[in-house]
This record gives sequence, C-alpha cells and structure tokens, in this order.
Amino acid sequence: MELLELKSKFEELQEKAADLKGFLQLEKKKQRVEEIERNLADSAVWNNPKKSAQLLKEKKILESDLDIGKQFNRAIDDIETYFSLIDEDPDLIKEVEQEILRFDNVLEEAETRNYLSGENDTNNAFLSIHPGAGGTESQDWAEMLLRMYLRFGEMEDYKVEIIELMAGEEAGIKSVTVKFDGEYAYGYLKQEIGVHRLVRISPFDANKRRHTSFAAVFVYPEVDDSIAIEIDTNDLRIDTYKASGKGGQHVNTTDSAVRITHLPTNIVAQCQNERSQHQNKDMAMRILRSKLYDLELRKKMKERDKMENEKGEIAWGNQIRSYVLQPYQSIKDHRTNFEIGNTQRVLDGDIFAFIKASLKRPAA
Repeated sequence: MELLELKSKFEELQEKAADLKGFLQLEKKKQRVEEIERNLADSAVWNNPKKSAQLLKEKKILESDLDIGKQFNRAIDDIETYFSLIDEDPDLIKEVEQEILRFDNVLEEAETRNYLSGENDTNNAFLSIHPGAGGTESQDWAEMLLRMYLRFGEMEDYKVEIIELMAGEEAGIKSVTVKFDGEYAYGYLKQEIGVHRLVRISPFDANKRRHTSFAAVFVYPEVDDSIAIEIDTNDLRIDTYKASGKGGQHVNTTDSAVRITHLPTNIVAQCQNERSQHQNKDMAMRILRSKLYDLELRKKMKERDKMENEKGEIAWGNQIRSYVLQPYQSIKDHRTNFEIGNTQRVLDGDIFAFIKASLKRPAA
C-alpha cells in the first residue's frame, strides 16, 4: 500500500473502533467492574458460593471487553508513532502496513463478539465429531475436521483437551470429544453444529476416483456449578473399558475409561484421557451435565435437535458446509452462501470468517 492509502485505511479503522467502543459501553462496564469488586470485598458474598461464582464470571467477561478497548488504544498509539517516524525512515511503511492489518483483525474479532448474546456464549465448550456412513473414508474426514478444530483452538489461544477418542480400524476416527477452554468458545463453535461434506480424490481408492464423505459436529456448553442439573443416579448406567488410541505407552491396559449412559434420554458421555477411572468418571459426568442442560435449553426454546435424534442421516441434503478439493477447490457454507477458495487455509484452522458470516445471518 502507498502511504496515502495507509493513512486513509487507518482513519477508517479509527472510526470503526470509536463506533465499537460506543456499542460496547466501556465506561458503564468499568463502573460495573468496580461495583462487583466492592461486592466481592464483602465476606458475606463468599459464604454464598453460587453468587460469588456468578460475580466472578461476570467480572471476567466485563474485563475482557475492557481489554478490547485497551487494545484499540494501544494499536492507535503505535500506528500514530510509526506515521510520525516514517518521514525519517521510509522503510517503516512495511511495518505500518503490518500494524494496520493487525489492528483490522482485532476490530474484526471485537465486531464478531457483538453478535454473541446467548446465555452460554461465553462458556467453555465440548465439541464432538461423528463420521457418517462410508467406513474409512468418513472416518478419515472426521480426523481432518478434528485437526481443523484443534488448529482453530490454537489460533484463538484456547486450552484444548481431547476427552475421548475412538480410532478407526484402518485410518481416521470413529468418534472424538474435545474440550475448548476459553472465552466465547461455545459462542463461536456452536456455529459449527451440523453435517460437514467433503469431496475429494480418495487416498484409499486405488482407481483414484472422486468420493463424497460426511461427518457431523455437535457442540455443547460446559455447565458450571452455579447451574443446577438434577441427575438421579438410578437413571445412569456406568460402563468401564480400556482406553483406545493409536498405540504406544499412553494406551491403558486397565479398564480406566468410563462411559455413562443417561437411560431416560439415552444420552451418552465418555472420557478416557485422564489417569484414573475416578478422574474419567468425573469428566464424563461434567459432559453429561452439559448435554442434559443443552437438552433442557432446547425444550424451553421449543426446538428439536433433529440432527442429534437422527444421527443416521449424516448424508446428502443435511450438510451445512461443503469442502470440495477436486475437481476444483472451494469451501462453501450453505446457510450463508459464504465461500472461500483457499481450502488449505481453512483446513489449517482459519474458520473465523465462516463463524462471523454465520453469526451475522438473519434469525430463521
């Protein structure tokens, strides 16, 4: 970019930042943080764990928004400093361009957060992937999706943990559950719920024919202890089994993995990555609570999660997104018609543009 173009772009971004600051109501949120801190200084509040947990959660969210405002100010100050020095050192123009690009990305993510208003959008998330019919083809596609979401978690600085993984016989995975620990993990990842379709030349076909594979993605918010979910132990079937994996020393030789089935709803939660059966059972119960809470939310909203009740239909007509690698390269979201030609970038985890387009689409 030429210097005049960069200055024009910077002015545009400054206006956008000012608008976002107004929308975020940063001064009001700063006052609320101060109020919460005064409340937390009262020892009586700590005698009520539920209330103190809610206040701490609210404070964390508010401080995250306030930090966005600080990032805006730092970026503006840095870029203005570069502009003041550019006459003396014209080579700085490349660094100015990079700083403006970073500032644009910060604004982009802040703008996307404005579309997150659900009760659990700020929560951590559990994401599960299940391949459709097709054996090794679909199982390999499920593993490609797993890699994509793990890379996305790295990009967003989330703490990512694989809770359970069942490997395929030849390649790929039969199922996997991953926990994403970080701000707005559920708000972002719930946009990925649905069937994902892959079209490619199969690496498992000696005749190099084109194959279509499907895999379904499910996402649930992690439920904290402040939300009461009643679970009758008589309604649970608890099974233990040996953890599976790709092989090696990390695969358990004892029945430490735990699978819990909630009999009234037939909802299943399992965990195999912890060191002991007790720890695996604890994590499986946390996943079960999250799934049951998600079910109750859907009932209240009078929605039916058809995909969850019809897992057999991970196939044509139900996909939310198509990933075409041959004969041309394109990834298209069928809910928004948003499309990207750089398929490798997306499969490497850069899915934020799809998430933003999904959040911006009008409610059905």
